[in-house]
Amino acid sequence: MSSAVPAPGAPEERPPVPVPVPPGGHPLKVDPARLRRRATAPSTPGSTGHLPVVDETSAGGLVVERHVSGHRAAVILRRNRAGRLEMCLPKGHLEGAETPEEAAVREIREETGIQGTVRRTLGVIDYWFSGEDRRVHKVVHHFLLRADGGLITAADDPDGEAEDARWVPLIELPDRLAYPNEQRLAATALHVLTHTPDLVE
Repeated sequence: MSSAVPAPGAPEERPPVPVPVPPGGHPLKVDPARLRRRATAPSTPGSTGHLPVVDETSAGGLVVERHVSGHRAAVILRRNRAGRLEMCLPKGHLEGAETPEEAAVREIREETGIQGTVRRTLGVIDYWFSGEDRRVHKVVHHFLLRADGGLITAADDPDGEAEDARWVPLIELPDRLAYPNEQRLAATALHVLTHTPDLVE
């Protein structure tokens, strides 16, 4: 995945993250049983050899509200592996028997304080990356949600990864999000709401 564009906020001294962090995602939660069951990575160009393969599924997206200045979306600020703040879409791993839609609603509420209702699918980001001891196939489901209530805050993020949450005009997001795939999702949401603004009303 492409490297992050310069992110808001000045870097601060912080300890290194001890586990691999997928671009625009969260530290991995690895089931050791999966590492034993899947002993080798697929033979793809640029393969890192015979590392164990881990499948990871997450969900999140854009929770949007109508504002006097136009549509705006709730985003989070988090640290990347270099310790710099980056603007990202809220997202996280599915828990238990959750569907991607249920996980998206929960993760967005936990990381931004905003309760949302899924209105439509925005897209799926599917990619591979490698850590020191594993190769990860990451699938992230993204949805467009209508904001139904809550106060914007990152204080209730149970993982403590979101350092801040804020409303950002939707029209600005394609230029302000840290990762190109998320920038494209924001552009898709902007296009959708330009033609069907009632989705979030």
